[in-house]
Amino acid sequence: MAETKKIIRTLVGKVESNKMDKTVTVRVPRLVKHPVVGKIIKLSTKVHAHDEKNEINEGDLVEITEGKPVSKNKSWVVTKVVSKAVQEN
Repeated sequence: MAETKKIIRTLVGKVESNKMDKTVTVRVPRLVKHPVVGKIIKLSTKVHAHDEKNEINEGDLVEITEGKPVSKNKSWVVTKVVSKAVQEN
């Protein structure tokens, strides 16, 4: 029997909002080639991710992983903080 490994999707994005309890909004950018013109376009997707400890701040670069649905709109989980945001004084 050949064992099949489940592919776990991970994305890296920037946190746009942390105003909700245990939830952050992450913008994930991607590059797509326009089908007619052929030009490379920057597109982005906003997803809600689960932050159990409420330790992520706006502007942080985070890695998120797809998981089981936590709520109606939230099925991603923050796995690690890639880099912290620079604090302005």
